[in-house]
Amino acid sequence: MHTIAIIQRPPVLLDRGATLDLAVRSVAEAAAAGAALVVLPETFIPGYPSWIWRLAPGRDGALVGQLHARLLANAVDLGAGELEPLREAARAHQVSVVCGLNECDRRHGGGTLYNTAVLIGPDGALLNRHRKLMPTNPERMVHGLGDASGLRTADTPLGRVGTLICWENYMPLARYALYADGVEIYVAPTYDSGDGWLNTLRHIALEGRCWVLGSGTVLRGRDVPEDFPGRAQLFPDPDEWINPGDSVVIDPQGQIVAGPLRREEGILYAEIDTARVAPARRALDVSGHYARPDIFELHVRRSPAMTVHDTDQ
Repeated sequence: MHTIAIIQRPPVLLDRGATLDLAVRSVAEAAAAGAALVVLPETFIPGYPSWIWRLAPGRDGALVGQLHARLLANAVDLGAGELEPLREAARAHQVSVVCGLNECDRRHGGGTLYNTAVLIGPDGALLNRHRKLMPTNPERMVHGLGDASGLRTADTPLGRVGTLICWENYMPLARYALYADGVEIYVAPTYDSGDGWLNTLRHIALEGRCWVLGSGTVLRGRDVPEDFPGRAQLFPDPDEWINPGDSVVIDPQGQIVAGPLRREEGILYAEIDTARVAPARRALDVSGHYARPDIFELHVRRSPAMTVHDTDQ
């Protein structure tokens, strides 16, 4: 048995340094409570671009541009070591960490943002980087398309961990790729919430016969900083629940064992046992005895997508 912790707290919106500090403190708090795996929300650093659901680029172009510039300036460049404080926290507390972030690569132009989830091991190593394959609706005005280089699982002391972000979880072939890679702990950071989403996560647990950790986003009007561009226009009500959270833990039989944590900030804890996965797949193993490879075959191109290939003499 292992304790897992899902952090449901608002970021310091559009402030990478302050949000990283919050993430580090949250990891320390969860580790002190005995957690071996700590999960932080979708694009937690430096926050989900929730304004995209309230602005139209053609009508509100100037404000959209201003917000995007702030988001880009506070995005995380993994190659520049900007995630090092969180990696050091994982190493110091000997916990695995899944964290969502807005990612950029300044070595290769830096103009494109990715909706990324990283898995950090208890030694601080970056075990996986998964970029969201298909941004949802207006997210396509913010984030680029990810590739399948991170569409995989990785071993941790708790078991094999894989991640799909938000509505990627509605992509059957993406789910199947994780099932076929032996996922035992399926992490789903999301901006979605509500009964429909919770039912989706229960279905995934039943389909994959794995533990499902739904990491929700919580944000109220009062959480938006005073210097946020367009704050009065976009989020005038400090008491509005912009997103209610709904973090949840579901077992391999589709039963909710913790949560949902709704309209509440905090840490959701649960005890999970990955030894329950294999027996659950005795009746249904969708990538094993239920797969019918003589009829169906999935081909996943995990090579990183490269726009430029340099050939030096």
